[in-house]
Formats: sequence, structure tokens, C-alpha cells
Amino acid sequence: MTVTAAELIVLVDDDGTPIGTMPKPLVHHGETPLHRAFSAYLFADDGRLLVTRRAAGKQTFPGMWTNTVCGHPGPGEDDAAAIARRASQELGLQVADLRPGLPGYRYRAEFRGVVENEVCPVYLGRYAGTPAPDPSEVGEWELLEWADFRRRQEDSERDEWSPWCREQARLLEQAGLVPSP
Repeated sequence: MTVTAAELIVLVDDDGTPIGTMPKPLVHHGETPLHRAFSAYLFADDGRLLVTRRAAGKQTFPGMWTNTVCGHPGPGEDDAAAIARRASQELGLQVADLRPGLPGYRYRAEFRGVVENEVCPVYLGRYAGTPAPDPSEVGEWELLEWADFRRRQEDSERDEWSPWCREQARLLEQAGLVPSP
């Protein structure tokens, strides 16, 4: 019998300095401690953005559309390695040309009594391969032109998108890192 160790989440202070770890199942609740995370926006070679719908069984923000991949770096793991790990685990993809977009991004959001409270640098890059989602992580995926992605977020499907993704998209546009619609 193989016992899998719980994923450890890196807890941080207000400056983003690591102050300890906690098993992932204990982190997200109504009083979620501040912790490290990442968000990545990965594009196909033709420039379309790969977006995902979080699996219905996820503890945080189940069933919501969001950016390509989000997650938590492990203790001592840099963001690029964590993004590559999660893109492979969740979608069966490789990551290329990763670059920082919003290195100081931080947010707090609540949905159905569960809080996200993260220091969450945002990255842009490309992916290689064909999405093959792990159904426990990803319910659906789509490739969208940036303008269509933003139109869906702001108009027809606003409440179906994760709050961090909507905010990050606006900030990426304001920083001139992606095309403004």
C-alpha cells in the first residue's frame, strides 16, 4: 500500500516571506492563512489563450472558469517549476517561454464560505502539447482569442469566472502585457 504525503502549502507573512508550511487539506476554509500561489496564462502558438473550468469537486471555487493553471509552489520550489508541474499534472502539457506578468499580485476572495488568501505572482507563457485534463482538476477547457475571453468575463458570463482571473486580466491589460479589447 502506497501512502501519498499531503501537498504542503507555504505560509507567508505580509511581505511574502515564508513562515512555515501546512498540509493543503487544512489550508482553505473560512479563515485561510496567507500563503504562496501562482497563476499562469498559457497561449497556443496561434496566440489563443487556454482557459479552464475548475472541476466541480474542487474545494475552492468549484466549476468556475479561470486562467490556464493555478496552484501552489511547494517548499523550496520556484514558480517556474511549480507551473510546469501543475500544467503537466492538470493538463498533460509542457510550458515554454514563461515570463513574469504581475510579480507582486496578491488577493483575497471568498466563495461558499471558503476563502482564498494568496500572494500569487502571475505569469505569461506558451504551452506545448494537446490538453488532456485530469478530470479531478479540470472540468472543461477552451482556446479563446483575448478579446473573446475578456468579453465573456465582463459581459455574458461574469459570475462564472474566478475573481482572481477577472482582476488579473484587467491588470495585465493595464500593464500593456496583453492586447486590450
